Amino acid sequence: MAADTKPLARLPVVLAGAVIAAVAVTLAATWAGGGAAVRIPGIPDAGAVTSWGLPVARTVADAAAVATVGALLLVVVLLPGGKRLGEAQLRYLVWAAFAASLWATASAAALVFTLSDLFAQPVSRVLSPDVVADFVVNDAQGRSYAMVVAAGVLLGTLCPGIGTARWARCALAVAVLGVLPPAFTGHSSAAADHDSAVVSLSLHLVGVTIWVGGLLFVLVVAARREDAAADAARRFSPLAGWALLAVAASGIVNTAVRLPGLSDVFGSRYGLMVVAKTSALALLAGFGWWHRRRTLPGLRAGERRAFVRLAVGELLVMAAAIGLAVGLSRTPAPAVRDAPLSPAEETLGFAMPPPLGDFPWTPLFTEWRFDPLFALGTAVAAVLYLAGVRTLRRRGDRWPVGRTVAWLLGLAVTVVATMSGLATYGKVLFSVHMGQHMILAMTVPILLVLGAPATLALRTLPPAPKGGSPGPREVLLKLLHSRLVKTISHPVVASVLFVGSAFVVYYTSLFETLMGSHLGHLVMLGHFLAVGLLFFWVIIGIDPGPRRPPYLGRLFVLILTMPFHSWFAISLMSSSELIGAGWWRTLDRPWIEYPLDDQYNAGAIAWATGDIPVLITTIILAFQWVRSDAREARRIDRQIDRGDENDPLAAYNAYLASLHARDRRPVATAPEPRSDDADGAAREPGTSTPSPTPLRQPEES
Repeated sequence: MAADTKPLARLPVVLAGAVIAAVAVTLAATWAGGGAAVRIPGIPDAGAVTSWGLPVARTVADAAAVATVGALLLVVVLLPGGKRLGEAQLRYLVWAAFAASLWATASAAALVFTLSDLFAQPVSRVLSPDVVADFVVNDAQGRSYAMVVAAGVLLGTLCPGIGTARWARCALAVAVLGVLPPAFTGHSSAAADHDSAVVSLSLHLVGVTIWVGGLLFVLVVAARREDAAADAARRFSPLAGWALLAVAASGIVNTAVRLPGLSDVFGSRYGLMVVAKTSALALLAGFGWWHRRRTLPGLRAGERRAFVRLAVGELLVMAAAIGLAVGLSRTPAPAVRDAPLSPAEETLGFAMPPPLGDFPWTPLFTEWRFDPLFALGTAVAAVLYLAGVRTLRRRGDRWPVGRTVAWLLGLAVTVVATMSGLATYGKVLFSVHMGQHMILAMTVPILLVLGAPATLALRTLPPAPKGGSPGPREVLLKLLHSRLVKTISHPVVASVLFVGSAFVVYYTSLFETLMGSHLGHLVMLGHFLAVGLLFFWVIIGIDPGPRRPPYLGRLFVLILTMPFHSWFAISLMSSSELIGAGWWRTLDRPWIEYPLDDQYNAGAIAWATGDIPVLITTIILAFQWVRSDAREARRIDRQIDRGDENDPLAAYNAYLASLHARDRRPVATAPEPRSDDADGAAREPGTSTPSPTPLRQPEES
């Protein structure tokens, strides 16, 4: 790859300028927001070193995390390559290792400064192995920083030795996951509605990291005048758009949770910091629009100067936005209310809901709670699906309306299951939780697999250019026919995952552990949805896959699997031991007198709600079977009408003719055991025996 030394010499100056800008904005925002001036009466001060060192260490750690994710994103997604990494990709893995080492070092410093800040003691007094170890083991913030340090050390050690795309993808996953732990221990985790705040902040962190990191290394590739610069920028452009959407949406949700009202937006320091950060985001959106309109076409034509200049400005604004974010995390938010949180609010993130009462259980339809993850996920899934249908129609192709209705209805049911009173009471009542489980595992999957999203994507996504790197369509095809999908889509494996996971979750301590945190609860719900999608994709799925059993085999799998589901439901109803007893005791529900009765209702719901989806699935499977036979008959008729040489009827007639010809061939008789002639006289050696008369074939009827 060609390189020019002049842009390369300016690159360290630009990167150093971005880091300096981030640190300067961090210090200014910390001072303006009052984060460095917080004093607790009666408790000694941690000192100026901690007050100013903590935001600086966090800024450096954030910048290093962004660089680590950006370098790995460049290697895995933005640069073309095959199974083995190329020379340029291996070079940027070394960059990722250096950034990860800096990330781990700065995070370790932030851990010590945080310990000093919490105990209001100078660093010299808390910098003891015993104190630090106790903080890491027993405090959530300590564990969070320890996980980040571990991710940085792991990446810094392993990245230089990675040589394949598979391990590079694993490194990228570790880097993205390493960004998330601080979201569960900051301001958001202490908010009244901490479930929504934590999820929105997690989406915010991932979006910012991918956006800033990707832009940083696209700029590096362009400044180094590498041949793949235009290709990397083209691939990064849609990714940046989605990251911008995630950052904006999650920022709105997090601000709504932290600010009591609109008057606090301009009436508090926290609100003014949010306004400044929003202005930076709007400016960055303008940069992205200008890139699409002006600089990207020039970059594809070989003109890099305009792109590099605009990207440098965009990077500096992003660095300032990161500084504002760190300063915002040190700024006290206005109090939503004066009263302290109740034990239920600290545990659930919301006040204990009222009792359901008798039928029709009105609170299930009125106690709605917003969940950013499922809201954003279902909205994106609906928009992408409708965009694909629109693409097909503009091209003149047809797409069944029933599939679109099934997909949108499945997304709507997902929203009801995760944001209505089912979600609110699902963390309070085992019976409602089981109803939520059954909807996500047995109702939503039936609708979503009938929508055939993979088929729609394969018909709308453009193929990659010949000789170029694989695009989204090729990646999807490779995934559908991968060894992993081939293994988990085996009917036996899918059935075991579908039924066995329920026993594993509920009859071990895993249920109580997952219910204890919002992240664990989301993982549990996502798992139920995933195994349901897998099972019903095997049974009634329309999308292509590596293993497609015949219809009779699918019916047998369905019939053999459902008794185990009924067994699970009956075991819940007959159990005398309360499942997740520790979690239910923590809630202290005053209107639940007999928890085992609620568990009995949960088993009854699991049993009752399992029969209807099975009946519906059986009807759908029979309908698909009949339609498949009809399509096969029409295909054979078309071959016969065309006189196709592969006509199956002609092949069958030829097979019958070959059998007839074989039957008409003469059959030789076995030789006589003695060598005497018919008159009994012995023959001389060397004389021949007359040929036997062939057996007479029976006349054909």
